[in-house]
Amino acid sequence: MHTDAERCVRAVQSKDARFDGWFYTAVLTTRIYCRPSCPVVPPKPENMRFYPSAAACQQEGFRACKRCRPDSSPGSPEWNQRADLVARAMRLIADGVVDRDGVPGLATRLGYSTRQVERQLLAELGAGPLALARAQRAQTARLLIETTTLPMAEIAFAAGFSSIRTFNDTVREVFALAPGELRERAPRSRRNAAASATPGVLSLRLPFRAPLNPDNLFGHLIATAVPGVEEWRDGAYRRTLRLPYGHGVVALAPAPDHIACRLSLTDMRDLTIAISRCRRMLDLDADPVAVDGQLSADPLLAPLVAKAPGRRVPRTVDEAEFAVRAVLGQQVSTAAARTHAARLVAAHGEPIDDPDGDLTHLFPAPQALAALDPEALALPRSRRATLTTLVRHLADGSLRLGVESGWEEARARLTELPGFGPWTVDVIAMRALGDPDAFLPTDLGIRRAAQELGLPHTPAALTARAAAWRPWRAYAVQYLWATDGHPINSIPANNSIPA
Repeated sequence: MHTDAERCVRAVQSKDARFDGWFYTAVLTTRIYCRPSCPVVPPKPENMRFYPSAAACQQEGFRACKRCRPDSSPGSPEWNQRADLVARAMRLIADGVVDRDGVPGLATRLGYSTRQVERQLLAELGAGPLALARAQRAQTARLLIETTTLPMAEIAFAAGFSSIRTFNDTVREVFALAPGELRERAPRSRRNAAASATPGVLSLRLPFRAPLNPDNLFGHLIATAVPGVEEWRDGAYRRTLRLPYGHGVVALAPAPDHIACRLSLTDMRDLTIAISRCRRMLDLDADPVAVDGQLSADPLLAPLVAKAPGRRVPRTVDEAEFAVRAVLGQQVSTAAARTHAARLVAAHGEPIDDPDGDLTHLFPAPQALAALDPEALALPRSRRATLTTLVRHLADGSLRLGVESGWEEARARLTELPGFGPWTVDVIAMRALGDPDAFLPTDLGIRRAAQELGLPHTPAALTARAAAWRPWRAYAVQYLWATDGHPINSIPANNSIPA
């Protein structure tokens, strides 16, 4: 979008928050870059330049605006609605792969050469992987500086910097303030909260593009919550997180203009990836205006969209975990699927402490399930074979379900496994891989909703009709599911999780 200067100028002049994260505005006279909705008086159009990423602005010598804080914009929806090289690279960079494994590690995960990855990122985003990772480190550093009382040396390494000097230089260059000055300028309420916070615990605000309807988003996560791994407590969805350097517990609660996020981490180096995974699980970088606009063009879907706009696709923080849970949920009720998963967790999950609630385990990794005795599973024999085959392929790396996965390739690999029919493959594509166009025409709830609305309800006919909803069929699924009174479509009024 940044190449359409006229459209960008209109967005900046109207302070349109829908375009935050889509592009960044750099001002030639002040050498500052902003988000489109920046509250200051817009500069003259001839003094504006538009860039596709904060990293590109920084490479051209612009510093972040202190008013609109462009580094805290929602992410571009492009990276979650595409499965090409650039989109997969951006998802991996958000997951901190460059900080942990360098650019060669990023290229290896993508299956391309380092030069190919650098060339394509530079062509589309105006910055290579190192610059993009550096911009992310700067954002993480600012977050830790303003919301914790950690010493600057600890913040530097937690944010992914290799040295204190690099940390200091980057913060000064990006924010035009030394780290200590940045902390001093933070709102007093934030500094007081940081001073009283429990060590290792952060309270954050996760932004999103409005509108956001939390009912199906949180309702689905709550209704399918696995005891010991997830819970609904005091108006927040809480769950455990398996992370590269340790583990964490997150509490997420919907607010009118943000998602309140409380993170407890055993190692602060996991902050970036924890935030990335939470944003991805809640689909916070989606563009609801584009989605709802297209779905509303269908006269039979339009009333559903108008009634509750901004539905998101509930996703996952761990793709392998979701695949296992999808198999456990084949042809059984939500409550039965939770029971099967809870047994796996109790037997094979890694225990953790949770002083603030009743979370007890991390969901078992594929390696922990690879030696599973099929006879110990209270499942039909065919589903035992499906589950054990799946975890074996996940454990040995012959099946990879990560943010870097190509959607069609992953679908093909899943389809080759015994017991993986269209419903299981597409629900994994929708909720684990993040394909916004995944569709479930064989799902009984979808077929029942289609029939009630006057849509075709046989799988073939419904798929043909749904072609007009592309590339947002996964969101159409959420609107169709919402016609039912199932607990996945509402947030409980108390701490109880529906049976």
